[in-house]
Amino acid sequence: MNERPLSPHLQVYKPQLTSMTSILHRGTGVVLSVGALFVVYWLYSLSQGAAAFESAQGLVSSWFGRLVLLGVVFSTFYHLANGVRHLLWDAGWGLEIKSAYQTGWLVVAFSVITTAFTAWMIFGGGA
Repeated sequence: MNERPLSPHLQVYKPQLTSMTSILHRGTGVVLSVGALFVVYWLYSLSQGAAAFESAQGLVSSWFGRLVLLGVVFSTFYHLANGVRHLLWDAGWGLEIKSAYQTGWLVVAFSVITTAFTAWMIFGGGA
């Protein structure tokens, strides 16, 4: 067998904000897909009667369910904001390195702030 050198892979490169936001965008898309399955389960349990719905509500209101909900909320805000960022890139705006980093940090800040506010509204008793 010929021992040819392999191309550099992820372990060679230093993580950068632009690469991390890209990977996180893909990851949040997966989380949103899994979250959609939880919504389908919840709606299906609703159609199966009170006992099935109570069981589903027990799962959703448990610490695990709340953690999943928080992950879906963050993923929604992040995926939305980064999707808008990508639309702007498609239009040719913000492709410079400085702009890419500024909008990257803006997307992260927006996602964290809106997730915290939503969590406070849902779990913290904000009316």
